[in-house]
Amino acid sequence: MSSGNDCQPQTLTKPTFDEREAAELVDRVFGLKVSWIRSLPSYDDQNFHVCVSAEGADEYVLKITNSEDSQEPDLIEVQTQAMMFLSAKGFPSATPYLTKDGNIMSLESGGTGLGSKKYMVRLLTYLPGTPVAKITTNAQILYEIGKLAASVDKVLSEKFQHPSAKSLHRGQFIWNLANVPLLDQYIYALGQNKYCAVVEQVIEQFKGKVIPKLSSFRACINHGDLNDHNILVDSCSASLENPQYRVSGILDFSDMSYGYYVFEVAIAIMYMMIESPDPLSVGGHVLAGFESILPLTAEERGALFLLVSGRFAQSLVIAAHTALLYPENKEYLTITAKTGWKHLMTMFEVGQEAVEKKWFETAQAYTHHAPA
Repeated sequence: MSSGNDCQPQTLTKPTFDEREAAELVDRVFGLKVSWIRSLPSYDDQNFHVCVSAEGADEYVLKITNSEDSQEPDLIEVQTQAMMFLSAKGFPSATPYLTKDGNIMSLESGGTGLGSKKYMVRLLTYLPGTPVAKITTNAQILYEIGKLAASVDKVLSEKFQHPSAKSLHRGQFIWNLANVPLLDQYIYALGQNKYCAVVEQVIEQFKGKVIPKLSSFRACINHGDLNDHNILVDSCSASLENPQYRVSGILDFSDMSYGYYVFEVAIAIMYMMIESPDPLSVGGHVLAGFESILPLTAEERGALFLLVSGRFAQSLVIAAHTALLYPENKEYLTITAKTGWKHLMTMFEVGQEAVEKKWFETAQAYTHHAPA
């Protein structure tokens, strides 16, 4: 859910290619004939599911990046190389189909909007699977998602190298969890109500209790957006009573940036809460999976409640702001809001101490009985 590399989401232009234009793009840039194409939902980029007639009807995702992010080729290069690196390490991430010139991306003009804009275009392998948002999560898959979040960040931080990696230092990037205080300038989109009041409370507590502690957290490269639509799963058991899942796809690396390990687990917890019938219990299972790879320090654990709350605030406020700019995409932009406000309010009503107790006790139980 990228919103540009600065704190000005309103400066980006979402691409407006129709299916015919997108099919022509695939032919012209990648040399592939499209047999069918359909639009996929997206936040501020444009994505198409493409089937090509060459080599046995292969499927791809055509990703057309918004005009703002398209001005940062080094950043997109690093994100794409990170996907390729993870794939080579055995993670289920997409890889690019090269352009006719042998490149992983191409800057192209087009779309039906006014003015001449340039958009970075990539063709990525299509990953099969069901988004986590479409299943009823259980302890097993929540644990696996926590484990995945830690594993991805750990291998990227310890092994991934690229000459343009410095572009991941995105100081004012609105989706970096360190930048919750930047939400001040977008709160107006909520209007004056109880939701606005709780977001103001989150921001103030974040400024006072999280920002001063950042230097004590362990730094890393964050995927930054392991939400319930960016993780795909396959069923790996026939049992309807106790389904078991495995992760089959990791999508959307456009929010990658330098951050901290604890950010990733907080982001995963928040998004796994969205569709859960028992949202407050989610955190313990995700945390247990994460800590099976990377145990948190006392300082990191102490910030977890406010980091999860901060991610709720980011998602809800930025979505409300962006929906004002792109009302035609409001339904997709406000997916999180359907339950997100309720969950954030519940967290604050129950209180940090009680929520943390639930999370930490659940995670502790795994040390005695870890899943197979």
